[in-house]
Amino acid sequence: MLKHRSRQISEGVDRAPHRALLKALGLTDEEISRPFIAIANSWNEIVPGHIHLRELAERVKVGVRRAGGRPFEFNTIAICDGIAMAHEGMRASLPSRDVIADSVELMVMAHQYDAIVAIASCDKIEPGMMMALARLNLPSIFINGGPMLVGESKGKRFATGSVFEALGAYYKGQITLEELYEIEKVACPGPGSCAGLYTANTMAVLIEALGMSLPGSSTIPAIDVRRLYIAEKTGETVMKALETDLKPSDIMTYEAFRNAIAVDAAIGGSTNAVLHLMAIAKELDIKLTLDDFDEISSRTPQLVELIPGGTYAMQDLDMAGGVPAIMKKLLDAGLIDGSVTTITGKTLAENLKEFTQPTNVKVIRPVEDPVRPTGSIVILKGSLAPDGAVVKISGVKKLKHEGPAKVFDCEEDAYAAVKQGDIKEGDVVVIRYEGPKGGPGMREMLSVTSAIVGRGMGESVALVTDGRFSGATRGLMVGHVSPEAFEGGPIAVIRNGDWVKIDAERKILDVELDEDEIRKRLASWKRPVPKYGKGVLARYAKYASSASEGAVCK
Repeated sequence: MLKHRSRQISEGVDRAPHRALLKALGLTDEEISRPFIAIANSWNEIVPGHIHLRELAERVKVGVRRAGGRPFEFNTIAICDGIAMAHEGMRASLPSRDVIADSVELMVMAHQYDAIVAIASCDKIEPGMMMALARLNLPSIFINGGPMLVGESKGKRFATGSVFEALGAYYKGQITLEELYEIEKVACPGPGSCAGLYTANTMAVLIEALGMSLPGSSTIPAIDVRRLYIAEKTGETVMKALETDLKPSDIMTYEAFRNAIAVDAAIGGSTNAVLHLMAIAKELDIKLTLDDFDEISSRTPQLVELIPGGTYAMQDLDMAGGVPAIMKKLLDAGLIDGSVTTITGKTLAENLKEFTQPTNVKVIRPVEDPVRPTGSIVILKGSLAPDGAVVKISGVKKLKHEGPAKVFDCEEDAYAAVKQGDIKEGDVVVIRYEGPKGGPGMREMLSVTSAIVGRGMGESVALVTDGRFSGATRGLMVGHVSPEAFEGGPIAVIRNGDWVKIDAERKILDVELDEDEIRKRLASWKRPVPKYGKGVLARYAKYASSASEGAVCK
């Protein structure tokens, strides 16, 4: 028996006005009697990961109609982090995650949909959609738009992060303006989420690992016709979930989140996964902590090396079997729980029994011979980050660094210093007042980190910030420092020349100041005036939680 919430607006004499409005859309009585399926789409004309989502939605609708439902598409916002990067616009990115979740919640509540298909790509839209699905807890499924193909020129591969790093190389005089332009031309060859394992593709993979997307779906390239086929199957699958009343809370259990964290460790995913998984779990009243990430990453080997920490692109992972291939290796090694339920209605183990490993297996290493014996996400704590900080060590050769602090109160000042050559080998760049409240919006520092790498100092300069990083960031770059500077964390009182120690092996982030000195400095510290007095950023600054709790609005 299909569960029809929508009957509250479609049945009975008292609902004649409602039916009249539905008939204004061209609906027949027969269509009005069907289950109402929300197609929450984030299509727009400025985000490369979203430009093709209209076609994907049409194919989802085909599957819904075939299975007896009536689809209704609506849109929500989507921000391209790459375009928003390195200026005021990046403050809008993380707050947009909550706005997306709220907008989907309001649309579904107002129109009493029976089930939901969420269609999205890119960094904050995917977790925003998932927060809404978790919060509403109606039969739901997620489908991503698929990764972009990698760009190529003269035998070299390029992705979005390559352009940011090329800027640093240009300003150091290592490449010409013409060479920079050539990279700019080829790096993003078409629609889809950026080709490397940046935040967008990390989250798409982890949503599949959670069991909320169809097996094997997250890595299919945006332009691959298989994505259209999987879209139709997605529409059919949400109708089956409605029929059996299979809800997100049945799928996204604590064990499923732990599976997703293990997959994140195995792929060397973005540090933003820490924020987003905690935010999604919070909607289900599941308490994930930094300790969960630390414990699971410490025992899970990294099995792939994808751009930016390696040479393989998402399309290569897809050809090697995608997420099922990784999870099969982890399951066989006893590193994940195969008993969890998935959107197919089957357990993870049952899904993986049907999986056939492709012959192109070199992309995914055996558990016995991994890229590295532990995952790439490391949680640091110490006098500079009492509540924790996050670093991604995939592709990082030097896991320890100590040196004098070069302190900046915003990203722009730090970028200018790197660009002008004011940062020297051995320095620790400290960027503060860029946290959830202080930013506000916890901007990504990709321009700064890319400029450091582009100038050839990726192994000799470290960075510490209460902001965050793009998935494209590489090097010993420590983010999410908590408490943040705006909340009076120790990072607020660091001065130029203070000696900072980073040890990703021992999981320590310290500043060589005794407790009395830190207390003395904090006693004279004054909170800065908030940057925004009204609007969404002012509200976010007021209500955002610490990065150590997912930076969600309380």
